[in-house]
Amino acid sequence: MKFSVSQSSLEKALAIVGKGMASNSTLPVLSGVFIKAEAGVIELQTTNLTISIRHRIAANVEEPGETVVSGKILTSIVKTLADAAVTFDGGDRVLNITCEKSKFRLNTLSAQDFPEFPTYTLERSIDLPCDLLGQMVDKVYKVTSKDSSRPILSGILLSVEENTIRLVATDSYRLAVCDSNHETSSAEEAFSTIVAGTTLHDVMQLASDSDQLTIGTTDSQVVFSFGDTTYVARKIEGTFPNYQQLLPSTCNTSITIDVPQFSAALKRVSVIAQANPSVRLDVDVDGKLMQLSASSPDQGDSTETINVEVEGESMSIGLNYHYVFDCVNAAGNQKEITLELQSTMQPGIFKSYGNINYLYLLMPVRM
Repeated sequence: MKFSVSQSSLEKALAIVGKGMASNSTLPVLSGVFIKAEAGVIELQTTNLTISIRHRIAANVEEPGETVVSGKILTSIVKTLADAAVTFDGGDRVLNITCEKSKFRLNTLSAQDFPEFPTYTLERSIDLPCDLLGQMVDKVYKVTSKDSSRPILSGILLSVEENTIRLVATDSYRLAVCDSNHETSSAEEAFSTIVAGTTLHDVMQLASDSDQLTIGTTDSQVVFSFGDTTYVARKIEGTFPNYQQLLPSTCNTSITIDVPQFSAALKRVSVIAQANPSVRLDVDVDGKLMQLSASSPDQGDSTETINVEVEGESMSIGLNYHYVFDCVNAAGNQKEITLELQSTMQPGIFKSYGNINYLYLLMPVRM
């Protein structure tokens, strides 16, 4: 095997497939990068047996061949090289790497021991805009559960129906829903799948330079294709919770909040709430005020009042301020957000509207 490739394209390629390398595997080959050289193209592959990533880049191939080399070492080497042509030679047991005056000699592993890239026949697929989908994933990703005993809650429900893209995530303490209108290839038939939150987040980071992303499904796999990259992950099996039954059709109190003002007040008040991460919100309809307060037996207490637009009944509710910050951050550059309350012991629901509509349901905490 012998080929030359530009340092910049190789570094980018390794950053993409690096997401698929196993970090703590007992099988050394899973920590490696599979390299296959053929006419005018080199193909890089990685897998941790849960996800598999394949990426192709143009190269000047003099002799075809394939090998496996340590992904960590190769990535570290390529990052330090000058932006020039990098030549690879060998691969049977040793791989020689040359770039200008730099030379490296790496031991290799057998390409026959590397797991074969998954084969698949897509049952359904849909093309979606990367920029829009990436923004939507950022809004719901943090709400996925980190509890491995309930894998369905670690996933994001992705559905497309009648040109509406919707993402839903929940960890049972809170629920995030965002949707956006976009003309898609799935206008006639609904598309729905559950993707691990970490997987979808990683894919959108890798696809940030692409305009479009194709998502397809099989019985057990979710396949993402963008640019010269194919990313295959296991599908999360199970039924996503019926989140719609948690959303009330009306509310007793509706508060329109200035996001920058609310965020700054929450940041100050929550300094006291280190041991007890709850902040109390007292809404005064007559005065059009909201008082934020926190207390700690060891540290003391804090309060701050902000002006709000409010309709309905005066009401109080306690919320986990960490979760409220996640909501405020997800609202992005929105200047206003609406908080709808039913009662002290029922969930508070934050809503914002725009190109992406966002709903964030948060269970109350004891005050």
